[in-house]
Amino acid sequence: VQLQASGGGLVQAGGSLRLSCAASGRTFSNYFMGWFRQAPGKEREFVAAISWSGDRLYYTDSVKGRFTISRDNAKNTVYLEMNSLKPEDTAAYYCAAVRSFGGSYDYKNSRSYDYWGQGTLVTVSS
Repeated sequence: VQLQASGGGLVQAGGSLRLSCAASGRTFSNYFMGWFRQAPGKEREFVAAISWSGDRLYYTDSVKGRFTISRDNAKNTVYLEMNSLKPEDTAAYYCAAVRSFGGSYDYKNSRSYDYWGQGTLVTVSS
């Protein structure tokens, strides 16, 4: 599956952005989707994930209550709605997909994912 992330940009602290990740090439609903981010000089970290049908949502603690992940399987797209943005949210954001975890269900681990988008840059100014 090919993934194309978009929606990043420059926003002031307290502002909002909506990231999109469009998938193509395979049946989208067969893939568990995640969002990760990587700030300059830091390791890539888990942000949010959504199960195949969208009935299970997962977030890292630092974004709970501010970010919302969702998916539209009819449109082959996963979204990340980001509100109350903080300067520490500044990073390149990547969407990722995996068909099956093989029993581990380690959705927070970037190595669990098989496909990655190219990243979209989010910059939050103070």
